[in-house]
Amino acid sequence: MHKYFLLVPLALMLFACQSTTETSVTFENSYNVIPKPASLQAKEGHFTIDKNTTLVYKGDQSAIQQAAAKWLDQLKSHTGFELATSDDATTNAIIFELNDRINTDEGYELSVTAEQIQITAKKPAGIFYAIQTIRQLINNGAASEDKNIIPAVEISDSPRFSYRGMHMDVSRHFFGVETVKKFIDQLAYHKMNRFHWHLTDDQGWRIEIKQYPKLTEVGAYRNGTLIGHYSDQPHQFDGKRYGGFYTQEEVKEIVTYASDRFITVIPEIEMPGHAQAALASYPELGCAGESFEVWQKWGVSENVYCPEEGTFEFLENVLDEVMVLFPSEYIHIGGDECPKTRWENSKYCQDLISELGLKDEHELQSYFITRMEQYINSKGKNIIGWDEILEGGLAPNATVMSWRGMAGGIEAAKSGHDVIMTPTSHCYYDYYQSDHPDEPVAIGGLITLEKAYSLEPVPEELSAEESKHVLGAQCNLWTEYIPTEEKLEYMTFPRLCALSEVVWSSKENRDFEDFTHRISPHINYLQSTGINTANHFYDLNAGILPKDGKVAVTLYTLAKDAVIRYTTDGTAPSINSEVYQSPILLDSDANIAAQAYQNGKEKGRPIAQKVHMHLAAAKTITLKNEPHKKYSAQGPESIINGVLGSDKRYGDNEWLGFEGTNFEAIIDLGEVQDLSEVKFRCYKGEGQWIYLPTKITVYLSEDGEEYELATSIENIKSDNKVAELTASLTEINKGRFLKIVADNFGEIPEGRQGAGHRAWLFIDEIVVH
Repeated sequence: MHKYFLLVPLALMLFACQSTTETSVTFENSYNVIPKPASLQAKEGHFTIDKNTTLVYKGDQSAIQQAAAKWLDQLKSHTGFELATSDDATTNAIIFELNDRINTDEGYELSVTAEQIQITAKKPAGIFYAIQTIRQLINNGAASEDKNIIPAVEISDSPRFSYRGMHMDVSRHFFGVETVKKFIDQLAYHKMNRFHWHLTDDQGWRIEIKQYPKLTEVGAYRNGTLIGHYSDQPHQFDGKRYGGFYTQEEVKEIVTYASDRFITVIPEIEMPGHAQAALASYPELGCAGESFEVWQKWGVSENVYCPEEGTFEFLENVLDEVMVLFPSEYIHIGGDECPKTRWENSKYCQDLISELGLKDEHELQSYFITRMEQYINSKGKNIIGWDEILEGGLAPNATVMSWRGMAGGIEAAKSGHDVIMTPTSHCYYDYYQSDHPDEPVAIGGLITLEKAYSLEPVPEELSAEESKHVLGAQCNLWTEYIPTEEKLEYMTFPRLCALSEVVWSSKENRDFEDFTHRISPHINYLQSTGINTANHFYDLNAGILPKDGKVAVTLYTLAKDAVIRYTTDGTAPSINSEVYQSPILLDSDANIAAQAYQNGKEKGRPIAQKVHMHLAAAKTITLKNEPHKKYSAQGPESIINGVLGSDKRYGDNEWLGFEGTNFEAIIDLGEVQDLSEVKFRCYKGEGQWIYLPTKITVYLSEDGEEYELATSIENIKSDNKVAELTASLTEINKGRFLKIVADNFGEIPEGRQGAGHRAWLFIDEIVVH
């Protein structure tokens, strides 16, 4: 478990060493603090903690000691003695002071000289965060092996946002108390202050409710789990009983543990959808009049709570027990992805819609959420809900968690509601973090470290006044494909480090290149404590785009001290291979292979990429409909750059994604040519609402004005994630311009994931021969 204190070796504590000349350590690279403080000035010298160091408390000593308790306990356990206290010591002293001159409750000032450490804060939280900064100055610095040496520095710091959160889903896969505590430790180390605990869903109910024991006797266990990815067909299951839950005593233990680290735990009890585990326990809460079992696959079940009086009584009783356990001002009630099929087919629900004068099932959901909000408000608490709670009208006092992009947050903020930004584009850490083929399976998408860091929680569309409603941001860790603690850590770190800086540091104070210099020693420290971080720092990436009629291959890595060596014939690069200095220009087929080196040694994973210079490669393309911003790859040219996208995922630099629209493109080959075929690659991931096109049509033109129908592909089907399609050109096979139209699947039918929404369409390289 990650420790919360300075580690002070006994041998080094037995002598004083305050002089700046008594150590050969230099501190030039010792200020690697994440998140970056508002102001940091490095100074000459250092402070050394020894057995004669004294503690000075100015202000509420009890409150200060509580904030510093874990640090002081660790000092005692490592040295065998306690540091003495003093009323007025100024040398060889650690001085804690509570002072109202600090403007914010979580802000602090930290001054380290050869004589003393001075920590000043308005509230105990600021004392605690100053200690985290001290820990990082030690752990990430040049003297990291000497755990009692702190480099001299002057820091003034406070957070940009009041809500700095991380979400953990324990329903899809369950994680025990010690794992949860370990993550809370890491949140605190990065100055995060909210832990969103996703406790109920279709796949498992994870919290003891004493009035309803079947919720954990039945709802906490499923009789099998989906094998592989949801997109793999046909679905297969392992047939193994799986589950677990937290007793109320364990919940109290975790809530207290978090509170001691100035973290508020926000429970999520899903409603009205994501309810099948509850319905398996108490089937009378559903509309279908049938029995259920805890869901074994991922996605969203159609079985939802029926808005009957008995259901509301059940949920109110559940929340009564939940609210006693969690002091948080917020209760998260979900409100997302609620299929309406059961309500549409329920006579009771249709009668209720008529009785209440509602327009449709969306307004029925709003009625459901508003009624639950009123109950929660009556208990002195407020609700948070995913942005679907906007549909049909927003409950009066609700805070919106905007996950489907920023639009929901913008709408809510403009209407005067508080908002927490958590868009899938930047904050869903169940997405891949590298497009390397060896990455472990994830749900899809791609959020690199740089992408995670690039989040700006306050949209430009909001005025200064409206922006005040943006409380902060949160990363979300959904665990369909995260069955172990090791993978939980792998998917979280170091992306959580990036988010911590987004929500703490000012917009003006953030710079990704600067962050990369600080994150490398930070990752090394996390790994030294046993955290299974991902480390793509030295992994090579390639940007491949047309340039002046050729394909330009740009190689890069986050590490600024790396030397990249490469070959173009597919042979493995060595220390003697050509050094990469500028984009590689290709006008014929090539097999690029490259490796990063540091001090003559291989670092990170290599890259291998085939480039096929077909007739359309590096030519000109124009799209009628723009791809979605999240899935725009490197722009339209990504699909005529001679490179095939991943067979495993659609969020890389090659696939273009279109939400609900057709794909229509015109490719200019530069001159009239005889053509034989056009090849297409389309992605199929129906669990992610991604469907194959219903038809692809190819038109040819010699002048770009008059087009003839050349060929088409219909009845498109595939058993694989990637459909590889070939359109042969026979009778009409000559032209300079190709117009290609791929028809979107349209509205997703009932009974499937995303029912009622228009499908996504993903297109990869268009190969012309």
